[in-house]
Amino acid sequence: MFTAERRRSIMQILQREGKVLASELSKSLHVSEDTIRRDLRELAAADMLLRVHGGALPSSPTTASFVERQQQAPGTKAAIAQAAVGLIRQNQVIILDGGTTPLQVAQHLPHDLRATVITHSPPIALALAEYPEIQIIVIGGKLYKHELVTVGAVTIEAFRNIRADLCFLGINSLHPDVGISTLDLEEAYVKRTMIANSAEVVALTSAEKLGTASPYIIGPLSDLTYLVTERSVSDEVLAPYRVLGITILRA
Repeated sequence: MFTAERRRSIMQILQREGKVLASELSKSLHVSEDTIRRDLRELAAADMLLRVHGGALPSSPTTASFVERQQQAPGTKAAIAQAAVGLIRQNQVIILDGGTTPLQVAQHLPHDLRATVITHSPPIALALAEYPEIQIIVIGGKLYKHELVTVGAVTIEAFRNIRADLCFLGINSLHPDVGISTLDLEEAYVKRTMIANSAEVVALTSAEKLGTASPYIIGPLSDLTYLVTERSVSDEVLAPYRVLGITILRA
């Protein structure tokens, strides 16, 4: 089997099974584990998978910039946002994370909503300014340009002093084995603090981010109260999330 063919086989197995082990690939593809590890290194370098101890997991598809992602599947994100907005009640304190789907949440809120919304995303703060009854608190810090959110010690300290009813969490990756993960270490710390200071946490994610992993762990799936995703996602894919008691909403 040629190298390119073998690596295609590895990716097909990964997509089908949700993870691969070097020892099992070595047997099924009839090559040494050293060869498989070299394949996994090369595939990881091309951002096609995430290496973990003994094997690999599917990698997050979120690599484009915030502006580029705004043009990707806007209808799907709007549907997810509309379903998520149904969880909001009047007079709540809400943390709204950064990202293109949370931005859609900000754009689909009821016009008469009375709430306090806290965000570290400048684009979301601007979108919220259109609502007359929403009090907006903008958290400062160092701007992480890829996601257009603030990060760092100042951001974390501000979120530590908040007790929110709901947190709407933008998602890079969710995986039954790894949990919630993201592409940036500082962003992971911020999201972890947001989760810890919210009574309920709502994960907003499109289908392609389910079953994937990123380098920096935010927390276990059990941190989530709700998972809002696409209607097309199968019961089989969602089963590990339901087992943990997460309420699933499909839009």
